[in-house]
Amino acid sequence: MKKPSKLAIWVLLGAIFVAVQFASLFTPPLLDDVDASHAQVAQHMVESGDWITMKLDGVRYLEKPPLPYWLDATCYWIFGQNVFATHLPNALAILGLAWLAWLWVSRGWGRRAGFYAALGVLTSIGPFLFTRFAIPEALLSFLLLYSLWSFITGLESRHPIRFYGMWAALALATLTKGLIAPVFFAAAAIPLLMLSGHWRRWRELKPVTGVLLFLAIAAPWHILCGLANPDQGHPIGNHPTPGNVHGFWYFYFVNEHFLRFLGGRFPNDYNKMPFLVYWLAHLVWLFPWSLFLPALLVVAWRTRRSWMQHLHRDSGQTVDFYLEHAEREDVASYVARLKFRVRSTWLLSLFAGFTLLFFAISTNQEYYTFPAWTPLLMLIAGMLANLEERRGPEGQKALLSQKWLSGAQAVFSIAGILISAALSWGLWESRNLPFVSDIGTLLAHRDIGGYTLSMSHFFDLTGPSFAALRLPAAIAAIALLIGPALGWALRTRGKHLAATVSVALTSAVFLIAAHIAFARFEPMLSSKQLADTINSKGSPSDSFIIYGDQSDASSVIFYTHNFLHKPAYIVVEPCSPHGNGSSLLWGSCYPDAPKIFLSDDQLSKMWGTGERKWLFAQDTNQPKAEQLLSGRLFPVQSIADKALWTDRPLK
Repeated sequence: MKKPSKLAIWVLLGAIFVAVQFASLFTPPLLDDVDASHAQVAQHMVESGDWITMKLDGVRYLEKPPLPYWLDATCYWIFGQNVFATHLPNALAILGLAWLAWLWVSRGWGRRAGFYAALGVLTSIGPFLFTRFAIPEALLSFLLLYSLWSFITGLESRHPIRFYGMWAALALATLTKGLIAPVFFAAAAIPLLMLSGHWRRWRELKPVTGVLLFLAIAAPWHILCGLANPDQGHPIGNHPTPGNVHGFWYFYFVNEHFLRFLGGRFPNDYNKMPFLVYWLAHLVWLFPWSLFLPALLVVAWRTRRSWMQHLHRDSGQTVDFYLEHAEREDVASYVARLKFRVRSTWLLSLFAGFTLLFFAISTNQEYYTFPAWTPLLMLIAGMLANLEERRGPEGQKALLSQKWLSGAQAVFSIAGILISAALSWGLWESRNLPFVSDIGTLLAHRDIGGYTLSMSHFFDLTGPSFAALRLPAAIAAIALLIGPALGWALRTRGKHLAATVSVALTSAVFLIAAHIAFARFEPMLSSKQLADTINSKGSPSDSFIIYGDQSDASSVIFYTHNFLHKPAYIVVEPCSPHGNGSSLLWGSCYPDAPKIFLSDDQLSKMWGTGERKWLFAQDTNQPKAEQLLSGRLFPVQSIADKALWTDRPLK
């Protein structure tokens, strides 16, 4: 098959990006919990003009670095306060990762490999799934990969500007996710310097002026935030009490970094995936490209005795070897490319390996290893393209038979048939059921992982829920039945480029269907409908109250804020010694924290007095609210497992 032009490659990549990422920026609305909570922080920045001390529902929110919120706040100025502006930085970060993967892998492994690397970033399940809500992992991944790219190309080109780009990207990554950015970078860069002998060139890394640049970018916010949020009272230990709370520097660096890693952070509102599940989950996050992971591991094992070749400046094969494998380019260019490929393999492997091991030991969520996914996809892409072109890692005959690719494609076909059959069965079983817009009423409540894992609600699916998922289920079933089988047929006929592109296109169609299904979960995952009710039937003088944590209805707070212009009340103990209140806990211990925290007694006394009150509760808290305010609750709206009441009849 004729090689596609660079224009054709980018037209296809652009089309996939628009279809999979950009088109999904408009639906569903912001979700409860972390999505709308992070949006509230950016919303506060825009309205208050305070870009130093972040606040959530009027309470200090000191646990995260500011760059993602700065970007969202900037987008709010340009596009307004909406879901598109909130999620746009994540989508652009994915586009940046695809571009950087293409640029890097094309230089080391060739244009086909670069094409596959970009396809992998755009069509893998993990990068798609964990950009549906506002978390900083995609941005962190881009900045870390850019710093690694600047580092390795700086070593190759000896251009100082590359290293300054490295230090700047590291500083921005630190402002995105904290100290793990320089730690992860150093864990890959320092071993490569030692193994390759480039440590002797340490002065070229600009350690003095580069560190000064790093500090000039990363330090000011940390200093200003620490000065604006000092210790209060006489804090002792790691559990704050009312009026006695550690300031920003202790909370951010000790509690949120070191104690989180050790599992001693307070409050303990995070989870840790079981060891086996943690490792196997990466086959899902990298799917469908993880189908080729076994071949990559076999190639790595078979070349283990030559891993150190070409790594040093003066190491490698004989001159005859280079002459024999440099028919299409001059020897100098061939040697430079080969050494760059070997060093890239080491750097990407060290970075991905350290990231995976770090979070295997530390507390984790499914998406914490996001920064390792693109390097792994780049290594898979390089191996896949070289195997298709019958080239080994050093230009010699391929180390594996192309039957490994046919086998992977066959596994994809079998998996596609099985998943398609399962989806078809669900469609058949729900054929006589009416379409239900509120899918939440059809779901189980299995409480997997206490709903602290981002994928917990996936396990709540039931047979009847297919009544609300017919369109996306049908699209996915057709794509998985036809796409993998077509790809396998192309692979067995030696049309490898077309076969690999079919993998990407099949995955792209599946991800489009997945987003349609995801949007159908809006009543379960977002409370915007309740916010719309308050905005249409309420008055700006009304008050909104959440019986539970603010994260239970964070989307209501976001979407009603410009109408009510005041924080929501939270029925939870402030500065709770039991860890109640989650992300608001530390801020609620400050003496000047807003008086938004209510006890049951306070709620009962204010209910029905003054201006109208609106009360929200999820299913676990609804019986408590009904018992407390028995006979005084006027139901307004109920969606999924959420209820909205008011304290007097609506006119």
